Amino acid sequence: MSASLVRHPETLHRIHFQDCDMLGHLNNARYLDYFLNAREDHTATHYALNLGALAQEQRAAWVITKHHLSYLRPARHADTVRICTQLIHFNNQNLVVEMQMRSADNTRLLALLWSEMAFVQLPAGTRLDHSNELMDLLDQIDIEAIDYDPDGFDERVKTVRKELKQARRSGE
Repeated sequence: MSASLVRHPETLHRIHFQDCDMLGHLNNARYLDYFLNAREDHTATHYALNLGALAQEQRAAWVITKHHLSYLRPARHADTVRICTQLIHFNNQNLVVEMQMRSADNTRLLALLWSEMAFVQLPAGTRLDHSNELMDLLDQIDIEAIDYDPDGFDERVKTVRKELKQARRSGE
């Protein structure tokens, strides 16, 4: 793996008033925006991968085929949250990105998302194999330590929560 590639990129984001419900919690639908915007920033910053340019140049793009999203604790107005993203599975035509929203101090899991995506030819929308260059990049950033199981989302949520709980205890 190239030394310059970050496999677990993360950024801090502030929860804005306009994105909250009347209880001051981040609206459920807006979690997707925060997650997907963070991932787009991460791919541009850490992998020099501009998704819009990729679509223009290769006439191909990833489209979301499924989301698994677990809301665990509310993200509140004016809170700063940490969003971590990572590739946890890929093959010739598909990939799965895991995105976590955590407390700013990185001790609590607020939400966890798996986004399953297919690589498609534009404008037809037919599945397309990743290029050799994309396969090389995906291979470099894939988190092999996460044993991806399409039916294992709930188990993954439990695992991450347990890891953070253990980290809090060891830090106390």
